[in-house]
Amino acid sequence: MSEGKLAGQFFDAAIGLLQQVRDEDAGEIEAAGTLIADTVAAGGRLFAFGAGHSSLAAQDIVYRAGGLALMNLLVVPGVVGVDVMPATLGSALERVDGLATVVLESSPARSGDLLVIISLSGRNALPVEMAMSARALGLKVIGVTSVAYTTETKSRHASGTYLKDHCDIVLDSRIPVGDAELTLDTIEAPFAPASTVVTSALLQAVMATAAGALAARGIEPPLLRSGNVDGGHEWNSRVMTEYGDRIFYQQ
Repeated sequence: MSEGKLAGQFFDAAIGLLQQVRDEDAGEIEAAGTLIADTVAAGGRLFAFGAGHSSLAAQDIVYRAGGLALMNLLVVPGVVGVDVMPATLGSALERVDGLATVVLESSPARSGDLLVIISLSGRNALPVEMAMSARALGLKVIGVTSVAYTTETKSRHASGTYLKDHCDIVLDSRIPVGDAELTLDTIEAPFAPASTVVTSALLQAVMATAAGALAARGIEPPLLRSGNVDGGHEWNSRVMTEYGDRIFYQQ
């Protein structure tokens, strides 16, 4: 099989997953966008968290041209991305009890805010505890996960529960367990993960829904423009000044 055919198979797999979440998660996407709009309209703040590669989708909706300026990244040191050394430490920290609670208590998050938690498996202690602690503090929680993991893997949280069990809204990415779309007789391990593509698209669909919901209420969505277009910096400066008390990535 040529490498070109493998590339085509990956695109087909990714497109298939995108079509599936578009069709089967439509109600949850609408509800999540509405909940974000409700939070913005009520004066609340927005936060996003993901560990390891799940953090890529979280970072994709923070300080982003065309995105809501109010979305802030909730950072857990050593966990966001794969920049910690050694990289395996990040995976280990996801299993540490108590870390999520300490991070939340030290963050600006408060009752009335909203937190998006992204975890492909939803089984590790960190995302489960993050959701539990956030709701205890009075935050609304949107979870983005693959529900398939709840039936095919064992929870690593003491409660035996998963991220999906502690959310106001659950967005199912539909990613198969193992996060690899392709197999080949001459390659022992499955390969070509699609979770970042699908999860990012899913969240951008939610953010688009939120912007539309705000506009429908007569509220100008606090969107950022690209700094690489004329007038972009001036636009962003105005938005950040107006909403400065709800934006924390500048501080």
